[in-house]
Amino acid sequence: MTRRRSLLALGASVPARMAMAQASPRAAEVPASAGAAFADPDFGFTAHIVLGASYYGGSDPGKLLAVISRIKPGDYDSAYSAYYEAGTEARELAQQAAAGRQGVSARQAYLWAATYFAAALRLVDGTRDPQRALPCWKDYAACWQAAAALFDPPAERIAIAYEGAALTGWFLRADGSGRRKPLVILNNGADGLETSMMRLGGAGGLARGYNCLIFNGPGQGDSLWERGLYFRPDWEKVITPVVDAMVHHPEVDAKRMILIGASMGGFWVPRALAFEHRIAAGVADPGVWDVSEPYRRNLPPLLIEMLRDQKKEAFDRVMQMGVEQNSRARGMARMRMRPFGMSSFYDVWQASQQYRLAEVAGAIRCPLLITDPEGEQFFPGQSQKLYDALACPKKLIHFTQEQGAGQHCEAAAPGLRDYYIYNWLAEVLG
Repeated sequence: MTRRRSLLALGASVPARMAMAQASPRAAEVPASAGAAFADPDFGFTAHIVLGASYYGGSDPGKLLAVISRIKPGDYDSAYSAYYEAGTEARELAQQAAAGRQGVSARQAYLWAATYFAAALRLVDGTRDPQRALPCWKDYAACWQAAAALFDPPAERIAIAYEGAALTGWFLRADGSGRRKPLVILNNGADGLETSMMRLGGAGGLARGYNCLIFNGPGQGDSLWERGLYFRPDWEKVITPVVDAMVHHPEVDAKRMILIGASMGGFWVPRALAFEHRIAAGVADPGVWDVSEPYRRNLPPLLIEMLRDQKKEAFDRVMQMGVEQNSRARGMARMRMRPFGMSSFYDVWQASQQYRLAEVAGAIRCPLLITDPEGEQFFPGQSQKLYDALACPKKLIHFTQEQGAGQHCEAAAPGLRDYYIYNWLAEVLG
């Protein structure tokens, strides 16, 4: 009994420490009047994502304030329901506008709905009924597709050949001229969706005259939910088929293709650029040197020893004890493990160690921009490590809390983010 209590205490400490790693360093400074949702590490980051989406019309700030007023501290069910119901309400508005042939209003409301459903999906794994994840994603996907069809010009859905299967891409045109333009390829992260990349470079690129491609790589979007394709570290095997698909496109300037990666895309983009040299420039937001580091840094020494000694059963048993006691950690574990396609904690932790750039960073040739936001929750300090290792033309941009651009991917400041990224690209491309 004493040993089980010790293991239970050990297991319970791990998820709590993992959850704390997601907290903004300034979370405690948020006044109570701003709402408990902003002070909570998971709810707060989700709220910042939705707030940032409003810059390009992906949400409505007033509705966000109404949503977070309904969220109870630490209550994932209340958070999921508030966002999901906002998505349902916006979808009804979109359908009404579409029935009245009000295309602009329908597109706007469908984007709202997609953003709110995506926020609900981020939180559903921490609720009492995580089986709602797939239906929630389907609600999101239907609204995103409806909005994309109403873009001007409409987004073109394309199939990208990939190892006997296909990846979904969305080709977004800056205008209807049909002329060749530079192409921004937008590489998502571990849990983002198409709306994430509209906010993180898509809308900003279109406004500046770039054509854009959003695609769902293995473990992302419909590649995960419908095709059962999972993460892989050798992302050049993903980006090369994407480049192959676009290099002969009549509206793409093949000599000016840019690859922008957000979140875990900050690992995948540099990894791919080390092998795929047809890309003219890259952006890693933020720079991710070692994906396994945040997995390891929150483990007590005994669990690190279990990993080192390959004690899979013991490691999984302790981790399972912990997540059973902590709904936040349970939800986080589901969300983080799903795109790996693995049910074993041990297998995921070991797999994460393959996601490192030390052996390939020196092979990158094209100019690379790296962002370094103050208060980076997931990969603190890694942007600098990547920057220091590069031999290619490079630039490091620091974003600050004072600018409103702190935290992972400058979530609440997409306009400022795009200002710096696209000004740098203009200099690099000439």
